[in-house]
Amino acid sequence: MRHGRISICAGPVVLALALGLWGITREHSMWRDEAATWQAAHRPLAEIGHMVGQVDVVHGLYYALMHGVFALFGDSLVTLRLPSVLATAAACGLTALVGARLSDRWVGMGAGLALAVIPAVQEHAQEGRSYALVLAFVVLATWLLVGALERPDGRRWAGYAAATLIAALLNWFSLLALVAHTVTMVYVRPGRTRCVGWALAASGAVAAALPLILASRAQASQVSWIKPLGWSTVFGVLITVTVAALCTRLPHARVSQSMREEAPPARVNLAAFALPLCAVPQVGLALVSLVKPLYITRYVLFSYVGLALLIGALLATIAARLRTHARVLLPVAVALALLALLPIELRLRSEQSRVDDVLTAAATVGHVRDATDGVLYIPAARRDTALVSPREFAGLRDLALAQGPVESGTLKGIEAGPRDIERAMMGARRIVLVTDPGPSQADSARDRTKQRVLDEHFVRRSDSVERGRRVSVYERRERERPASRAARLHEGPAASVQGLGDSPT
Repeated sequence: MRHGRISICAGPVVLALALGLWGITREHSMWRDEAATWQAAHRPLAEIGHMVGQVDVVHGLYYALMHGVFALFGDSLVTLRLPSVLATAAACGLTALVGARLSDRWVGMGAGLALAVIPAVQEHAQEGRSYALVLAFVVLATWLLVGALERPDGRRWAGYAAATLIAALLNWFSLLALVAHTVTMVYVRPGRTRCVGWALAASGAVAAALPLILASRAQASQVSWIKPLGWSTVFGVLITVTVAALCTRLPHARVSQSMREEAPPARVNLAAFALPLCAVPQVGLALVSLVKPLYITRYVLFSYVGLALLIGALLATIAARLRTHARVLLPVAVALALLALLPIELRLRSEQSRVDDVLTAAATVGHVRDATDGVLYIPAARRDTALVSPREFAGLRDLALAQGPVESGTLKGIEAGPRDIERAMMGARRIVLVTDPGPSQADSARDRTKQRVLDEHFVRRSDSVERGRRVSVYERRERERPASRAARLHEGPAASVQGLGDSPT
């Protein structure tokens, strides 16, 4: 049995590892979300606990995990992303086992290989964030649920509850998978004993995750940046769910090879698990987003497991219709898919694949810092540029910072009031500004003050826009230059940036 499982999941695991390790440093780039992980993971556990009380409580468990990873293996771009690579490989292997248990071994292998190839899965396999780990634990919970329906016992239900809870603690949007499992249970109607076991396990996981859910509501402003649903997102969801629904009509999706002799769960088949897992999280979050915008693909990354299971059934059906053995068709299908997706795969592994790159911006600051007195960030969240690469900012005063990120238990620190910021700026001769490209992002009173003082009293001497961030050097107008550097040191709230670790260069 164990040898059979290894042979089923080996191919998907190897493929996922190969795709995950390919270009894992992404041309030596790190985007803003990964910068948050980098900062938090460098803090002591007590400081992480302090921080999640103010911000990012939904990622607290992940930050603690990454703190341990950095402590054991050192900090680098590889160690930042390797847990996600391993989690994705585990998810692909478990998906293969789920498909094999619900249908047959070739359906399972096809499903695991399909999950590894899906572009969104490849993308998050190389991100220093929690979403690949959520994917792995959702698949584990699904696999344990299938096993518990086949042979129910307390150990399996406890494992299911634990996997569901860990996924929720990593990101509680994963509980949408539990809603999908509810739909499966309603359809399957496996009998009173199994229903009671599932209900106890599911309610236990939800109850244990409830404190995190309630705490995260106080930090709801962190997702205020999410835009309302666009038509491209709506069409993407509709197409994905429609393809999945069509695949449920295939024979390999309807017949359960491993459970068809079991009387209570006779209706358990691949379609009963795959379609709800694909449709419910995506459609559910999309409907919620009509009231409050929340839909981001990575929040429901695990829904691709349902699609992959049904693609596995499709590949097995194609093999049967062509009278070709699946062991021949699957490698050919994977090769063709990888070739067709090659432009996307190459882009995903480049520095252009994410919205910005903090490392390039930090290097640019390092080149101009000797000629400047201080640094400003618009918005304040762009301070992550210095927190990830403090060496590049050595000797620069943070003209707006009143309380550092570690001390304040935040990711970007606490800035002084507008008047104090203006006073500090007026004491500087040259200022380097780190901001976003495009129109000004001065949305707060502090940021508007920064921009106003720069426009009125400084002249921009240099400007560099690379990989999603702008670094500009401003020089005080000749007639307004401060008298001496000694006088500047006593003006304003300017503080040094608190470095949380060396740059991953």
